[in-house]
Amino acid sequence: MSESTSAKGRTARKWLLTQNSDLRRIGVFNWTLPAFVIEMPDGSHFNVCPQAGVCAQLCYARVGTYRFKNVRAAHIRNLLLCRDTPEEFERQMTEELRHKRYAGKWIRVHDSGEFFSDDYLLTWMRIMRNSPGVRFYCYTKEISRFKRLVVNDAPDNFLWCYSLGGKEDHLIDLNTERHADVFPDVEALIAAEYTDQTESDLLSVLSESPLVGIPANRIPHLLKKQGRETFGSLQRARDEKLRAKNERAHQGFALAH
Repeated sequence: MSESTSAKGRTARKWLLTQNSDLRRIGVFNWTLPAFVIEMPDGSHFNVCPQAGVCAQLCYARVGTYRFKNVRAAHIRNLLLCRDTPEEFERQMTEELRHKRYAGKWIRVHDSGEFFSDDYLLTWMRIMRNSPGVRFYCYTKEISRFKRLVVNDAPDNFLWCYSLGGKEDHLIDLNTERHADVFPDVEALIAAEYTDQTESDLLSVLSESPLVGIPANRIPHLLKKQGRETFGSLQRARDEKLRAKNERAHQGFALAH
């Protein structure tokens, strides 16, 4: 949280945490980064979502309002803060979370973006432990990172839901581990015996069932691209195609030698 002075001389707070329309409805605040591979101000490129798979081509956070110049600039500022000056990010976020507006509230870490490194994830875990009056949750495709760093050492006020459509889907036990899949519509997720989280995004971590179903955003060109598949089924098909390709390449190498 920082301060700026308006034209009328008033000092206004600039919050690190914001609320999109869906999360505002249920009283949740969110922290946002850009999605997937982006061009930074210095011309370099950075992958904010290292384990993104098919989701990268179907991501709501790469279209619409997320592409507005002012919105994108704000998200890049967030990334520069937490990536390049992590100690300052931790200080500012911890200080902001002490404000009374967050007392007893939920924070969704990333409505866009990911835990792009071990250090960044560990920074958030320290922030959570130093903010006991606030609760945190997330979706993540960083499965191996979470299993190494979070599963056996999670802050008491942190819940998470693995998210299908990434390169590490195969590391999720779909029968026992909480995970979310994106379906073409509500009817499809109900038919698959997943819990519909449309009523509240918090159902991703609070529903009784670990099978969380998300209806796809009603963005016409993304719906057309997804068809009747889910993010999980599309990723499984891609993984199988890659496995077969690698197997053929291995066989060809063996025959050549």
